[in-house]
Amino acid sequence: MAATKRTRRPEIDEGGMGYLQSLPRRVVTVYLPLLVFVIVLLFPFYWMTITAVKPNLEMTDYQNFNPFWVVHPTLEHIRYLLFETSYPGWLLNTIIISTAATFLSLLASVFAAYAIERLRFSGARQVGLAVFLAYLVPPSILFIPLSVMVFNLGLYDTPFALILTYPTFLVPFCTWLLMGYFRSIPFELEECALIDGASRWQILAKIVLPLSVPGLISAGIFAFTLSWNEFIYALTFIQSSENKTVPVGVLTELVRSDVYEWGALMAGALIGSLPVVVLYSFFVEHYVSSMTGAVKE
Repeated sequence: MAATKRTRRPEIDEGGMGYLQSLPRRVVTVYLPLLVFVIVLLFPFYWMTITAVKPNLEMTDYQNFNPFWVVHPTLEHIRYLLFETSYPGWLLNTIIISTAATFLSLLASVFAAYAIERLRFSGARQVGLAVFLAYLVPPSILFIPLSVMVFNLGLYDTPFALILTYPTFLVPFCTWLLMGYFRSIPFELEECALIDGASRWQILAKIVLPLSVPGLISAGIFAFTLSWNEFIYALTFIQSSENKTVPVGVLTELVRSDVYEWGALMAGALIGSLPVVVLYSFFVEHYVSSMTGAVKE
């Protein structure tokens, strides 16, 4: 019987990933799906890039020029975007607003998540669920009462209108994400610190937060990305051209009636997406590890 089991074990192992040893099977099950995924993922960036450096004649003359390639590249659209529009100001506004809103959201989320997960008060789970459900409220409904508050506080057409309203949809998800990450930290660490005389603030600052750096990075990336791409609040609460953000400025200032400046539009979208791409590329490992820890029970 032992000899029989030893002879059958290689067959069982081959039944796992052995089918990938055949080249046609690897092409169908691995290479082809990866190729489709890469094409779908990178094609928008490729299209933005070639449109940003394509002359206007090549954009409309499809009989003489290939729409998927550039024959005579030009930097005229980028020069127009950077030097003849308010795009640099929009980019600076977006960076300042997104950074400030992300900082405020993380600050509030850390305290909320720690209180819900570690203080063990009555109804903590229900409060955590309610916080996450608040994230599901559409911004198209929230901006109506928020607009009244913005006008009454005199914040209309100022960056503070966005800095103070963006946390309304950033804090709930960041809190839920940090709750899952705090849950993965052993309680014994805090109990030992309490026995040694540490306060709750010292435990949070010297034990919990250092162990939660990947979760904080993940929540920060999420909050920064949402703030960077937000459109409804920025369109409603900002009026002057110099105070607009990139998503609103590109759409409202580069589209004049029925005239679409496609080269400048694609250049603005491409340049506006680079900070988020760079942010993800630097912290992708922390982002994946924190998302794994957030769903761990």
